[in-house]
Amino acid sequence: MALPQRKTLHFELPPLPYGEDALAPILSSETLQLHHGKHHRKYVDTMNQLLEQNPVNASSLEEVVRNASGKLFNNAAQAWNHDFFWHSLSPKGGRPSGALLARIERNFGSYDRFVEAFAKAGNEQFGSGWAWLVEKDGKLQVMATANADTPMAHGVRCLLTVDVWEHAYYIDYRNQRDRFLAAVIEKRLNWAFAEQNLGR
Repeated sequence: MALPQRKTLHFELPPLPYGEDALAPILSSETLQLHHGKHHRKYVDTMNQLLEQNPVNASSLEEVVRNASGKLFNNAAQAWNHDFFWHSLSPKGGRPSGALLARIERNFGSYDRFVEAFAKAGNEQFGSGWAWLVEKDGKLQVMATANADTPMAHGVRCLLTVDVWEHAYYIDYRNQRDRFLAAVIEKRLNWAFAEQNLGR
């Protein structure tokens, strides 16, 4: 009796949750076209090619990330990180409020101290990587990961992220990562998304 074949997973590039020009002038439509349409797409396409060659036992992108290693992990994690990043941004921006603001003030001392910690994590991440707001051990914390690594792969709840790979900001800010981070944190973070993730 033949064993049933394992179904090959295939993922599509998720659309942006807003128009390509919606984050301007903080992030230009040219940056989003390149970042989403080229870089993010390449991670998804490469992941699909690798899954065709070596199917994995998973039913979601999160499961692929948690069960993968090597090249598959790098591309699957980058696919997940990027989709999470697009949702971490909003044309409206603003500041957190309500229960989330209270948690930030309790865990960081104040919203301004959170901003300092978050910007520092992104600025001090050497080379490519990510800055994250996470919930770990019952507390809100800031952390940075290198390259494709993601707290989600280690069982940590992610609330927000900012991409600090050069392709995230070079068109608009050249090598001034600090200006990019300051502008995004001040005017484009999606606090409704963070609150939604905290409530899961």
